[in-house]
Amino acid sequence: MRGSAVLLVFLLNACTTSPLTGREQFLLVSDSMAVSQSAAAYTQMMADLGKKKQIETGTPRAEKVKEITDRLVKQAVRVRPDAANWAWEVQVINDPKTVNAFCMAGGKMAIYTGMWDKLKATDDEIAQVMGHEIAHALADHTRERMSIAMTTAVATTAAAIAISSRDSGPGAGLALTGAQLAAVLAIQLPNSRESESEADQIGIELAARAGYDPKAAVTLWEKMGKEGSGGPPEFLSTHPTPQNRAGRLAELGTQVTPLYLAAKAGTASDSDKLITFPRK
Repeated sequence: MRGSAVLLVFLLNACTTSPLTGREQFLLVSDSMAVSQSAAAYTQMMADLGKKKQIETGTPRAEKVKEITDRLVKQAVRVRPDAANWAWEVQVINDPKTVNAFCMAGGKMAIYTGMWDKLKATDDEIAQVMGHEIAHALADHTRERMSIAMTTAVATTAAAIAISSRDSGPGAGLALTGAQLAAVLAIQLPNSRESESEADQIGIELAARAGYDPKAAVTLWEKMGKEGSGGPPEFLSTHPTPQNRAGRLAELGTQVTPLYLAAKAGTASDSDKLITFPRK
């Protein structure tokens, strides 16, 4: 009984209120652990993909992705100042059949070439994808899912079997520690409705502040919905799409359009306040 009480207190102490969204989150994993273990897992993933000649470097596309994410990161650190200490990194993974992207805790990012080959994504749409992924990291969604994954050894073991048996995707076939495994699992598990809503709000605003058209968020999801050859895009397995999502994104787009126009005109404010999450 005493052990159960101690465990309950421990788990309750792991609940904290997000300074960005005001939502209570279960964060058993510390921020430093989430960042360090995500970085370790990312290094292994990229090394494995490099051996397979699947990392695209030095191309106009890779340079454009770096330009887009640099602009997004500049805005990200304004809304979450401690993210300036993250070792931000982005890689383009040469996999024309995969429509996917991710950002791990600590700013380790990747995007698959299927975004262009299958969706013909524009620069504005790529900015919306990466803004959304960066938002997940800023709002501690990856850390939140790592915490959930590490609450039981059974879940972690099952995840290890699932990941190691996959032919593709982040973490496939790699030997990872429990914490590194949880970091990979955090970008493979479906997001909750709350997390998706938060990432939509933060991501579209980051992109607008960086000078990317909010309307691209709607066209991006329309393309996702139409892409059905060989099954739905992998992106949709972790980013569920409610029927009203396009309408919600259009509504958010209207809210942040003044930020986009100001960025394009060079009159943007450096304020770090997220207008899509009014603070008391």
